[in-house]
Amino acid sequence: MPEHTPASEPASAAPALVLHDAPLSGHAHRVRLFLSLLGLPWRSQVVDLKAGEHKRPAFLAMNRFGQVPVLQDGDVVLADSNAILVYLNARYAPDPTLWLPADPVGTARVQRWLSLAAGPLAFGPAAARIALLMGRPTDEAAVARAHALLQVMDAHLATQDFLAAARPTLADIAHYAYGPSRRKAMWRWTPIRRCGPGWPASRPCRASCPCRARGSACWPERRRDAP
Repeated sequence: MPEHTPASEPASAAPALVLHDAPLSGHAHRVRLFLSLLGLPWRSQVVDLKAGEHKRPAFLAMNRFGQVPVLQDGDVVLADSNAILVYLNARYAPDPTLWLPADPVGTARVQRWLSLAAGPLAFGPAAARIALLMGRPTDEAAVARAHALLQVMDAHLATQDFLAAARPTLADIAHYAYGPSRRKAMWRWTPIRRCGPGWPASRPCRASCPCRARGSACWPERRRDAP
């Protein structure tokens, strides 16, 4: 049960947040990434998917769909990675509007991408990836959906730096584990290469990163937070 406590907090502080996750889950990764960016202490409770732990009564009592991740925050139990992102933002972000704009248009733009993350992303790149990781036959339909979605994202990111706003939002968090590709615009968007004012400095970026000269902070390096 690994614990993740920010360096600014005593090591003895028991994390109140418990994330039931799986190391290979891209959906769980988006929650781990956001917890890291918010600098929150949390504990991982790994769910053994191969052993079917997510289909047993104890886990199904938390999420009847039998899917990771599930977040426990005291008496609050939340399933669905996008719902968890929204909850963490509203509950713990110093300024929730940085990640989810409060104006109607800004909110709608982020919600659009969260809906895409729950639909085309889940049944495209995520499904194709899990088949590969689990040694299953190639899901050609999922691969086709993945290419179609990434092509749309690539065209979208050719005209702006981030998915839903001029700065990173929950939309980018939700797509990060699956989004980067070899396409030029998508590679520019890959958070390793994108920096911006207001990023939490929960993890140091590379010494060569251009954000050092601007006094801002990067996304965590992918080699540290990869799903």
